[in-house]
Amino acid sequence: MKRIMTVDDSATVRQVLSTTLTAAGYEVVEAIDGEDAIHKLATQPVDVLVTDLNMPKIDGVGLIKHVRNIAGNRFMPIIMLTTESQPEKKQEGKTAGASGWVTKPFQPSHLLSVLRMICPIT
Repeated sequence: MKRIMTVDDSATVRQVLSTTLTAAGYEVVEAIDGEDAIHKLATQPVDVLVTDLNMPKIDGVGLIKHVRNIAGNRFMPIIMLTTESQPEKKQEGKTAGASGWVTKPFQPSHLLSVLRMICPIT
């Protein structure tokens, strides 16, 4: 089973993501911010990272940069899931190493279609 880490400081967003992804057949690891994600990634490897941009402690861009510097994570798919849609913010995420960008509010079916392209369940 593919494991996805969701990183968002909103409990509501984490719950929606967890429900959506679990129902689709993925295993979900939740983190409340970039710092929490870094600690959890040290002991719980994942196949995909879905992260918010604006979070306390370590934001999404900082998290992506950190993850990309860990051996073995160079090609891990990372999706930014955020309310930000400005081209300069998208470029900042892409430069840091984001694989894709989904804008909140999101349709669960859209997020799942993106995930199935980059990380098929089988």
